[in-house]
Amino acid sequence: MDTTFIKDSDLIISLKEGDSKAYTFLVNKYHHKLCVYVFSLTKDNDLAEDIVQNVFMAIWNKKHKLKEDFVMKSYLYKSVYNEFIDQYRKEKSVLPLEKKHFDALSSIVEEEDENSLEKLIKLVKQEIENLPPKCKQTFLLSKQDGLTNIEIAEFLNVSIKSVEAHITKAFSILRKTVGEKVNTVLFLLFGMKMKTKTT
Repeated sequence: MDTTFIKDSDLIISLKEGDSKAYTFLVNKYHHKLCVYVFSLTKDNDLAEDIVQNVFMAIWNKKHKLKEDFVMKSYLYKSVYNEFIDQYRKEKSVLPLEKKHFDALSSIVEEEDENSLEKLIKLVKQEIENLPPKCKQTFLLSKQDGLTNIEIAEFLNVSIKSVEAHITKAFSILRKTVGEKVNTVLFLLFGMKMKTKTT
């Protein structure tokens, strides 16, 4: 029968004592959820697995440093987020826009339960699909394809004001559903293509 730990403090004490069952419990409980979360950041399954594995190994190797008052869920999510940032910085410098969204992501992790980010992303995807056709097309050309308003206007043969109106309308609809976190979720969905300032 698998060992179960109800309190984080009991789990941490067992980890510090080198109890392999405590480590197995930790991995079984959080591995999949953490991979889903990191994949939402990386869009790369292998990298997500590597990041999560690195964090679990680091926890085991430094188990004597764990504090018994840690909230394990928050500690794990913060740790994989920090590992993701470290990996990201190795690849490229973090732009101010990206840093803003990464900081917002960190706060989402702190505030919400482990499924919240996945739910927010699904919700935004669904709301985008439900946008009026012209509005949806314009919004995706802007956020998904990274076109400027002028480029969209030329492509669709409409005025720039019409483009701006559609994008504003899309943001208005999305904000009603998701709130101010919409920009951060869009950054996760479309990443670097979100060059232009959102309305």
